[in-house]
Amino acid sequence: MISATSASAPNNLRPASEVMKLERLGSMFASRLSFVRSLMRKMITERWKITNTVFDLDSRGHGLAVYRITTPGNCYHCVIFSRDLAPDQRSDRVIAEAWDVTFALVEGEVENSLLEQMAANVPLQEAGRQHPRVFVISRANKSLRNFSQFVGALAAGQQPDPAWLTAVGYLYRTTAVYGNGKFGIADFARLERNTDFNRPFAAQMLAVYVLRQFSIEQLNHLAKVQSPEQAIPLHPELQRYLGVGNSTGLGMAPFLINHPQLIQQWVYGRERALASARQEPANEQTHTKLRALLARALKHLQQTRTEDQEQTLRNQETIISVAEVINWLDRTLAHHTLYEELISWARQHCSLEAQELINTMLIELYPELVDRLDDELGCQESMDLQPDMKARQLKDLIDRKFSWALTYREDCPDDNYWFWYRSAEKEEPRLGIRGAESGAEKETALAVGPRISRCHAKLERFIEQSPNAMVVEFLMAHPEQKECVRRIQTLGDTPYGEIRANLWHRDMKPMHLLRTKLSFFGASRFDPKSDRWVRITLFQGAPLPCELSNPELSPEQLDDWGFPLEPIIDTGENDQAMRGGAQ
Repeated sequence: MISATSASAPNNLRPASEVMKLERLGSMFASRLSFVRSLMRKMITERWKITNTVFDLDSRGHGLAVYRITTPGNCYHCVIFSRDLAPDQRSDRVIAEAWDVTFALVEGEVENSLLEQMAANVPLQEAGRQHPRVFVISRANKSLRNFSQFVGALAAGQQPDPAWLTAVGYLYRTTAVYGNGKFGIADFARLERNTDFNRPFAAQMLAVYVLRQFSIEQLNHLAKVQSPEQAIPLHPELQRYLGVGNSTGLGMAPFLINHPQLIQQWVYGRERALASARQEPANEQTHTKLRALLARALKHLQQTRTEDQEQTLRNQETIISVAEVINWLDRTLAHHTLYEELISWARQHCSLEAQELINTMLIELYPELVDRLDDELGCQESMDLQPDMKARQLKDLIDRKFSWALTYREDCPDDNYWFWYRSAEKEEPRLGIRGAESGAEKETALAVGPRISRCHAKLERFIEQSPNAMVVEFLMAHPEQKECVRRIQTLGDTPYGEIRANLWHRDMKPMHLLRTKLSFFGASRFDPKSDRWVRITLFQGAPLPCELSNPELSPEQLDDWGFPLEPIIDTGENDQAMRGGAQ
């Protein structure tokens, strides 16, 4: 892991006191370094091939599909099972036991014996006995309204209305994508040694990408079944505009807290990219490109729909701010310090989301500086205890590096409003109101700030009695503080690892935690369904598998798909031509 204090760090990194505030983290957008973009860039550069080798679906779209993924050095298969799902079994909750499709990404060939084993277990997901050659298992449910509308339109020889995808950007949404050794599948070490998937969540994102292709081909199949003579396939522009949805809740929050060194690498990578871009002198070409990127993002935000009132207001505020940014650029000629002046002006005039959108676009301007960071976003995590440190040195470390945590007040009701716990049902993370809701006996230690504050208070009292004592002596007196001390000592020089917020505080918004992680994944169309769960879209606008190996398309063209816009489809002559090709 590279520390943010290392010699290789740019000298204009934003301070962690600014970056790691929860509200700012919860205002970030997917960037060039997000995992879906990183994976697609690797697939484009190395010209991966994805081909359908089995497509055995019945007239209702149920059956088996297998996709072969060929990389420069290896081959994998994504095996997809489509089953009938009764309406009363349909649920996006992690405790569901049946889904429209289940699928798995497998290393190597899929011989008949393995396929039989997978057919018996992949549809069971957590309840199955998964094969160790499986890298990823997942499941997804249809967006029923979109699916039926799309099938009906194509069967009638018409392209679906693109606005349907603008409102809901997918035909399927996943409810969990499991990797890293869960339920018997290949462990993290196998992926870490694999050059195809050694970037964070690369294998999981590939499985989701292949599901997108399956949704297109299943759609075309069902339209053809319904109307063999009249049906047409989905237009390529709509295929590209189609994403894969995801429903996720508080289950994402513990990851951010339990993997601080990994979060340090993600945030540090993004901040290094931004710092490098800010150091570049703006010119007319980058000025024009920045304005174009912001204009596209503005239109994307204007086309984004959500039923959540608070998110709608945030989107509207961001739209107003981004329009003002574009006006500012129109009034300001390109010059060497343009970016710094823009950032300074935005701090005074723009919403947090608009500020972070500007940062995202600055990163996008300089791929030659940014893309090399793709391979530096992972790390080996280990928390090391230093028992021979002086106890007062530990206290000084907390005072210097974790002062944000010391604002916690033990006797303040607002500072102790929430508690985090695990439910009895499949041990899902939950959030309760302290003193008003049950579950406190199952409380988990997610609130790092209060833990550090309590450790500091005990340390102060201990040092008063033993001013020359070592940390090991403090821990002998307070053994329950061992994990907290280990964390403090390990993360002292990694400032971007800790979210600087009291996760018990009444004003804490759990949705900010979800958006933080989802922005690194590459999520778009952030659509909260409550203050504790959200739907998002992945891969919307991404190139299609058939385009990855197209020599007529440059890597630069293929990689330019952030903030996708609703396509304008010519439904006249194009539909006639597509109908002719489909017969």
